[in-house]
Amino acid sequence: MDYIQVDIIGLSTSPSSGGAYALVLGEVGGNRRLPIIIGASEAQAIALELEKIQPPRPMTHDLLRGLFDALGAEVTDVVIDDLREGTFFAKIRYVYDDDEATLDARPSDAVALAVRTDAAIFVAASVLDEAGIPADDGDDDDEREAVAERESPDPARKTMSKLDRMESQLEKAIADEDYETAATLRDEIARMKGDN
Repeated sequence: MDYIQVDIIGLSTSPSSGGAYALVLGEVGGNRRLPIIIGASEAQAIALELEKIQPPRPMTHDLLRGLFDALGAEVTDVVIDDLREGTFFAKIRYVYDDDEATLDARPSDAVALAVRTDAAIFVAASVLDEAGIPADDGDDDDEREAVAERESPDPARKTMSKLDRMESQLEKAIADEDYETAATLRDEIARMKGDN
């Protein structure tokens, strides 16, 4: 399986998110972003470590890092290796007693541990192909598409125009760093493309 290295671009929330955050991963050497919706406590755990803020007592991910250290195990990297029915899956890869092993994990927990152990973060190419969002500026075809839709009675043309509009909204959501909306749009676009 091919993996692509990513970095943490940021954490984002919106007032309508109900306490959820978007963890945004960016392709190293590329332009795709991967927003993953995570809970508030996981977002806090990642943010505290990124900001190098030490809580008065160890958090769960600090405890996990301490356990790896106490056992003499080394976290080599974490991989987000699957996406099923809108849910991302991850693995923590580590070496213990010269043997390589993996632990199944939620992506948010894997990333929270990765930032504490300076481990690299990877995403399976297939996952990034399916759920990654290009972060380029794009071109301004929106007006031409709107005119073409008004002039064309073809229902397939209207469906394509709706898809184009949604892709334009997706680009705008990314530019505005509204990654929760971007993730929703990405999923709807994938569903529409699957129906066609």
